[in-house]
Amino acid sequence: MSESREQDVQTTPFGSWPSDFSAEQIARGGKRLAQPLCRPEGIYWLEGRPEEGGRTALCRWRAGTVETLTPRGYSVRTRAQEYGGGAWCALDGDRRIFVEDSDQGLYLQQGREIQSLCVMPQCRFGDLQWDDHHQRVLAVREVVEEQAPEPRAELVSIDLSGRIQVLAQGADFYTAPRPSQDGRQLAWLEWDHPDMPWDRTRLMLAGIDEAGAVTKPTMVAGQHAEAIFQPEWHDDGRLYFVSDRADGWWNLHVWDGEAIQVITREAAEFGLPYWQFNMRSWGFVDDDTILAARSSQGFWSLQRIRAGQAKTLDEDWNSIQHLHCDHGQAVMLAGRPDHPLAVVRIDPERGPVEVIATASATPEQGAMVSQAEAIHFPTGEDETAHALFYPPTHPDHQGPSNERPPLLVKCHGGPTGATDAAYDPRIQYWTSRGFAVVDVNYRGSTGYGRPYRHRLYGGWGKLDVEDCQAVVRHLVAQDRVDPARCLISGSSAGGYTVLAALTFTDVFAAGASHYGIGDLAALDAATHKFESRYTQKLVGPWPETQAEWRARSPIHHVSRLKVPVIFFQGDEDKVVPPEQAQAMADALRAQGLPVAHVVFEGEGHGFRRAQNIRASLEMELDFYGRVLGFQPHGPAPSLRVDNL
Repeated sequence: MSESREQDVQTTPFGSWPSDFSAEQIARGGKRLAQPLCRPEGIYWLEGRPEEGGRTALCRWRAGTVETLTPRGYSVRTRAQEYGGGAWCALDGDRRIFVEDSDQGLYLQQGREIQSLCVMPQCRFGDLQWDDHHQRVLAVREVVEEQAPEPRAELVSIDLSGRIQVLAQGADFYTAPRPSQDGRQLAWLEWDHPDMPWDRTRLMLAGIDEAGAVTKPTMVAGQHAEAIFQPEWHDDGRLYFVSDRADGWWNLHVWDGEAIQVITREAAEFGLPYWQFNMRSWGFVDDDTILAARSSQGFWSLQRIRAGQAKTLDEDWNSIQHLHCDHGQAVMLAGRPDHPLAVVRIDPERGPVEVIATASATPEQGAMVSQAEAIHFPTGEDETAHALFYPPTHPDHQGPSNERPPLLVKCHGGPTGATDAAYDPRIQYWTSRGFAVVDVNYRGSTGYGRPYRHRLYGGWGKLDVEDCQAVVRHLVAQDRVDPARCLISGSSAGGYTVLAALTFTDVFAAGASHYGIGDLAALDAATHKFESRYTQKLVGPWPETQAEWRARSPIHHVSRLKVPVIFFQGDEDKVVPPEQAQAMADALRAQGLPVAHVVFEGEGHGFRRAQNIRASLEMELDFYGRVLGFQPHGPAPSLRVDNL
């Protein structure tokens, strides 16, 4: 930096820097991109639009032109298994089938004409896959019955007259129906309670008779503790899939009808945890070539695999969520440190070649963008945890030389999730205002092998909290942050980590819980089918370890919580019921602690409407300003904080 440039930099209190990253821009420009898919007639993707009330539209790119295919009044979204996924599929030409959010029914669209195909009030459909040979859509169906303790899952087909045929039932969960190219076989994944799909799944294979029914289902893989991901048929009749069966890493395998062989053998991940339906990380671009997304130490890269040899095509796009290949084309949903999440077209020989759509505006002022720094730090008993650190960054402002910045510790959800280094304006919102941010991949996160992924089992509320403490100690020891101004924020399972850290440690000055969990037993009693046994894996069997459940539930130890907390909650949340935040806020308010409780009407598990996304950002910043004693730049939102 030149001497004249140094003189232009103003000294401004941390947290008070003016920023180009406004909550308004982030909320209205923050589209949710999902499920890109390439077809001969173009590239498709789903686009969640906060500015349109959170509705999800199906979009298509062809010949350089982008068009919205689903008109206003329709929202393409399935709520099957609560987290959804696979809400649409392409047929042929200009036909497609999608799930409409308002009634969870199936609709057939041809051109601009839309007609109802199948609407069943007690059913939800997801994971749609077109079976061209039998002219029908395959789907996972959830059936809600009044007397049943939880929905029944089935694998079904629906033809173009709306006739439903049950193909498989009896397992607790199904996903990834895949018909073979000749129409004679069907592969799918299934699993049962108490397992989650990243614990153990079964790869099933059955014949298909002339009537379209499945015959003689058999298990191809999954006899042991093995998590299988994304089965796909090759044109030669072999069945490829990702599994962690060999050495605890998700690698590619193939079944040739008699035996299973390993395609890749790396200390890296080629798969993902099935939090949603229709997740993909690899595909065939021709008879001899596979394109795959590979994760190592939390960073993704694009790989081309040919004749058993892998070549890296790109490492710049280091966050890849979805990769789809078809007819020699390829597309992925990806991000990188200088570019937000985007639908990216891929040349199978050269790698990424064109950005088709982006989740938010590409930053114009790179000097205000904080770059992620991968760090690892000691934790637990001679163990190591991982995180991404973002220093406060601004071209025109700096903090006082005798101070260190406040630290915001971010806790991802899941907890079997992961953070990555892709550009995220919601992180830049904080760093451009003078905060340091550390995004923690605590023990239990995905991307570091099966043992690390399972490390949190039995230790939720202890090991994740321990890792959040450890990263603070690590950064304080390096003199990079102010130990007296450490904050913590997280959503869902990350919100539970926030509340546990605030209750059972004394390293944080305040925190924000976004639809987080305060009472583990209440969560287990009220949560949805998919996660109804998950808490027992994370904490311990019920009721044998109920004392431990109580010991780790912040609601039973509010007297130990001594710092201000802000709660954000949707009133239609089916994953973490609103009563959780209400009970915690009431308890803290009763003992005189500063507390804010913000409930958004019409929101579920995660906020989709622009005004609510904006409000949650601005209110969290304002809350921290009041607690730490700084004045954020710009007008303050209307926020009620009790006892402050």
